Amino acid sequence: MHSNPAFRQASRNRNLRFAAQRGFGVLAIDGAGPLVSHIPFVLSADGAAVHAHLVRSNPIARRLREKERAAVLAVGGPDSYVSPDWYRDDAADQVPTWNYVAVHIRGVLRRRADETLRAHLDALSARFESALRSKPPWTPARVSPDQLGTLMRSIMPVELSVESVEGTWKLNQNKDDSVRLRAAGHVESEGYGQEAASLARLMRRPPKG
Repeated sequence: MHSNPAFRQASRNRNLRFAAQRGFGVLAIDGAGPLVSHIPFVLSADGAAVHAHLVRSNPIARRLREKERAAVLAVGGPDSYVSPDWYRDDAADQVPTWNYVAVHIRGVLRRRADETLRAHLDALSARFESALRSKPPWTPARVSPDQLGTLMRSIMPVELSVESVEGTWKLNQNKDDSVRLRAAGHVESEGYGQEAASLARLMRRPPKG
């Protein structure tokens, strides 16, 4: 991950909390060319590992049958285009940019024992069902044993060790506060991207550790 040091002030713990809260990212390894897969995941309680699963026919899963692999998990957050006109009335010498939040977790990806799969599926569904306030949580126990067994035979539990964590929180920290806050107002009302309102809130209070 390459970015201006001004955008990399968030601590390791804050980056991991952000990744855990998102719970969805892009997993990539290098195996006869880059291999990429979009996956839901949970972070272990101690923050030392990412737990996920892959369909066994996934090319990444096939590579893991041979050996463990170096991998990166990229977790994206809110983002928006930022127009130079949003900085001030006179936008001379300003250029467009894109503000965003992203965290990259690097480590070694390996298979986990098949015996860990059911506990992983329980933890994964519990993590996201707990965020839904409108109904009782769904659990894998509601699936018939035969159907659940068929599902579990088609997927492989995997673990990514958390060896390094890098985060970019590009929120116009390189601008004066008044300029950044004005841009945040425009992002909130006119932002072009994903979760612009969330991005605007972060622009108003960029992380400092």
